[in-house]
Amino acid sequence: GHGGMATVHLAHDVKHGRTVAIKVLRPELAQAVGSERFLREINIAAQLQSPHVLPLLESGEADGLLFYVMPYVQGDSLRGLIAKRGALAPSEAMRLLRDIVDGLAHAHRHGVVHRDIKPDNVMIAERHALVVDFGVAKALRDATAHHDLTSIGISLGTPSYMAPEQAAADPNIDHRADIYSVGVVAYEMLAGKTPFSGTPQAVLTAQITSTPEPLLQVKPDVPPAVAQLVMKCLEKNPALRFQTADEL
Repeated sequence: GHGGMATVHLAHDVKHGRTVAIKVLRPELAQAVGSERFLREINIAAQLQSPHVLPLLESGEADGLLFYVMPYVQGDSLRGLIAKRGALAPSEAMRLLRDIVDGLAHAHRHGVVHRDIKPDNVMIAERHALVVDFGVAKALRDATAHHDLTSIGISLGTPSYMAPEQAAADPNIDHRADIYSVGVVAYEMLAGKTPFSGTPQAVLTAQITSTPEPLLQVKPDVPPAVAQLVMKCLEKNPALRFQTADEL
């Protein structure tokens, strides 16, 4: 498959006799990012060891193309699950959310912020959630200091899941941006839709200025304590959210 930033190849690891997924960055993106910066960030992410973080097996450069290798997960992404099922039962949503936040807590303790938490970056394997693509967003955002990636048709981040400080291009983004994005993912799992919709620009503006419709009004059957937890993640001011993934 392929997305805006990379092509994903299903491959056979000859040495270990296993199936893997190889992500190859688009050539123009690889050129803009630069191999040294990208591989440094990927190397940091490769140190993460959590049951809820998909590990990185290998990374490198070949013929000017940057790539990284992950285990192949025989399952669906959270995006696919929501597309098939719509809103999830609160018990199932909370079980998956606990896995996602557990993976983030491990990464944050090691100084790694994901910056692009969304259903597409969560894989479901054996009923558990695995967060993928740590390190990628950081490497790409660092590159924007040197290149205008939008000029080559690449947007960074996904407006529907961006924290207000990301939408406002605040340079001092920390781990609490991931907590906001988790709130959006949780809202979508429970309500079957994200808090804001519309054009990318309209959604970015809403992330900064608009208050989401309370989850309990959208889905009255969600337990009030769960709805309260999700809405706290979605506070505009990072100081009003859960301050750590461990706390969440």
